[in-house]
Amino acid sequence: MKLSSKLAVAAGLGAALAFGPISDANAVKRGGVLTFVVGSKIPSLDGHRESTFGMIHPIRPFYSLLLRINPDNPQKTDDFLCDVCTDWSSSADKKKWTFNIRKDIWFHDGQKMTAHDVVATYNKIIFPPKGVGSSRKAHYQMVKKVSAVGDYTVVFDLDFASGGYLPAMASPFNFIYSKDDLDKHGLQWHQKNVNGTGAYKFVQYQPGAFVEGKRFEKYHHMGADGKRLPYLDGYKAISAPKMAVRLQAIRGDRASIEFRGFPPKARDDLVKALGDKITVQEGTWNCVNGFAPNQGPKGPPQFKDVRVRRALTLSPDRWGGSKYLSKIALVKTVGGMVFPTSPLAATKAELLTIPIFNPDNKVRRDMAKKLLKEAGAEGMKIALWNRAVDQPYKVVGTWLIDQWRKVGFDASQIVSPSGIWYAGLRKTKDFSVSMSLNCQSVVNPLIDVSKWQSADIAGNNYVGYIDRDMDALWQKMNRTGDAKLARATLRKYETRGLWDQAHWGVTHWWFKINPHRSYVKGWKQAPSHYLNQHLDQIWLDK
Repeated sequence: MKLSSKLAVAAGLGAALAFGPISDANAVKRGGVLTFVVGSKIPSLDGHRESTFGMIHPIRPFYSLLLRINPDNPQKTDDFLCDVCTDWSSSADKKKWTFNIRKDIWFHDGQKMTAHDVVATYNKIIFPPKGVGSSRKAHYQMVKKVSAVGDYTVVFDLDFASGGYLPAMASPFNFIYSKDDLDKHGLQWHQKNVNGTGAYKFVQYQPGAFVEGKRFEKYHHMGADGKRLPYLDGYKAISAPKMAVRLQAIRGDRASIEFRGFPPKARDDLVKALGDKITVQEGTWNCVNGFAPNQGPKGPPQFKDVRVRRALTLSPDRWGGSKYLSKIALVKTVGGMVFPTSPLAATKAELLTIPIFNPDNKVRRDMAKKLLKEAGAEGMKIALWNRAVDQPYKVVGTWLIDQWRKVGFDASQIVSPSGIWYAGLRKTKDFSVSMSLNCQSVVNPLIDVSKWQSADIAGNNYVGYIDRDMDALWQKMNRTGDAKLARATLRKYETRGLWDQAHWGVTHWWFKINPHRSYVKGWKQAPSHYLNQHLDQIWLDK
């Protein structure tokens, strides 16, 4: 049984004990190895620290979660199922949540999983000590305490009820770690080591080349044929940052699928070449492209002036860019901070009240030039700190450089491999403007926008600003049970972040296109490239 929240996010009193059938049980075939390509390298193996598909696609199958999105219905992102739990419930005031844990789960190294492992995992995610990265800790500001009652019950005590709590619990990055591993090896151990309870057991990782996993015989979920999942014998995830290489791999049947997404022309080329040997899944994508001026101590001093930040975000022609970029990149929709199809998203009329969305290029860019002149920043040199991933980073980055030059910025870009790029954001922090995206998993608008809180709160705010008004607005919209008030507060939060203080510049929301070999069965596209990547229900019809 499930309850619906007024804030269009789910709360739940229970969950199915096993996942439903993905197809006719007689059609399912067991065996085979799924080979897929990944368009990025792996910064580290730690799901709590990372926020990239480059990690989650090859590493997620080794781990389990407390909750996950229903793999048979991943587009409905409030449909949660237990993974390592049997059921859950909440108190009447929604400030205490209880999860009963399964008793038949084993880590790959032979340890039995208990509630204490779940507690240790969430303490690392929610209350990380200094120096331990936790990219989504801001999602759990409502959580006061995580504790175990016996060996198979976990209790979360909340400071305040929030419609964003349960969706946050289903984050696909919340890998369940062994308490024993954390105690013995430390909280950094999982950056380079794997020990999970997922459908696949770690075989090997060749950095920059591939990750390999094999079927875990003690995996705790059953398939449509009444036998233990997964259906596959194993998988191999091949690192291939260049899109042309990934396309050729699928076209030549050296790989079956790429789970992230291709631009429209790539889809059309594959369909033209392979016909019914290719199946295409498409849909909206909970990922928004943007850029952020560095306001930290190593950023350009000019960005301390809001006029310069406003000039930067006034420059791009978002509406014209959508028509152009959607033909060559995996971006499309003009929007604000919130997933465009959400009831909490800004309407077009609301967007047009913010000057950066003015479709009149002359008016907008004249304003930008005037602000630069007033700030004494005409001809300011900026370099976009960008990631060496073709889609959409390099494509959108090249477009942005041209847009910024139109108002007088002396703009260029520095393109770096994923590991170096993340190190620049997290460690050296000496860039001027970063390509900055907000890619989330479960569509959970109130929590998703936590990225734009102050840098000492949001673990993924890499540009150093402190804005207590933003923090207060986030708290207000997450604490209210009134949907209208939450939406109105979110509009203030969005306007402050995008214009009043111009902390961040949005470009476009992504559009997900997944062409794959038609013999790949059981995988259904979600509105995020982070979801449905456990691979336990995939089978090969060949």
